[in-house]
Amino acid sequence: MFLSKRMAIIGVGLIGGSLARVLRQQGEVGEIVGIGRTEPNLRRAVELGVIDRYCQNPCQGVQGADLVFLATPVCSIASVLEKIAPFLAPGCIVTDGGSVKESVVAACERLMPAGTFFVGGHPIAGTEQSGVDASFDALFQGKRCIVTPTDTTDKHALRRVESMWECAGSEVVRMDAHKHDRVVAAISHLPHMVAYSLVNAVEAYDRLDESILKYSAGGFRDFTRIASSDPAMWRDIALMNGTAILEMIDSFSNCLGMLRTLVEQGDAAGLEKFFAESKRSRDAIL
Repeated sequence: MFLSKRMAIIGVGLIGGSLARVLRQQGEVGEIVGIGRTEPNLRRAVELGVIDRYCQNPCQGVQGADLVFLATPVCSIASVLEKIAPFLAPGCIVTDGGSVKESVVAACERLMPAGTFFVGGHPIAGTEQSGVDASFDALFQGKRCIVTPTDTTDKHALRRVESMWECAGSEVVRMDAHKHDRVVAAISHLPHMVAYSLVNAVEAYDRLDESILKYSAGGFRDFTRIASSDPAMWRDIALMNGTAILEMIDSFSNCLGMLRTLVEQGDAAGLEKFFAESKRSRDAIL
């Protein structure tokens, strides 16, 4: 039995395209309809066999679908759902891949017509690349996907969304949306904020009469790889999850301040302890 006879994916990029690829590979979908604004990207998705057909009008594209995946920028998820809601088929399940959940889930649940269902989701996977050409079927393999059901979430719909991510190779974790936003602020959003800030700080260093970024080697490039991510996407995330991100920035600033004091004081023992504690924590997650 198919997971979905007709699946509509709004936003056929890295996340949406990779999900389409793996579900097709697993034989879990009948027809996949790609929906988006950029026609060359949609045509490319058809050429690659990622989707069967495409539609630039989301209201038309979702008609007849029993499963809709929203892979649009997080700030637009609720507005896209509001637009397509009157055209959803009875029994249709809508889920998303946005990295901010509390405000998105609250808004989307209110927008769903009677007899249709919303389940919030967030695959903890990605690269700094974008577009359907960046998609690949192993993106979610061995990764976690967080789903954020509420007290009113339909149990059948929740299980189908969990099954979708399990078919994609992910370990599914249920989590309260409020907790989710604080967890990802720490493990995903803060690292991106730091990477962007570090690149800007080094580029702005004015003690030398040249840009020193050209001297960057493996360590700097590896650490700042995620600063090549889509700026518009991260603008939206920073706006949508601002409270949690600010908490983590403050926490990071305090920790960096402690390190600065140790360096300023020439505290060899304190520095070694600081680095050793970090190494232990980092090694434990490998």
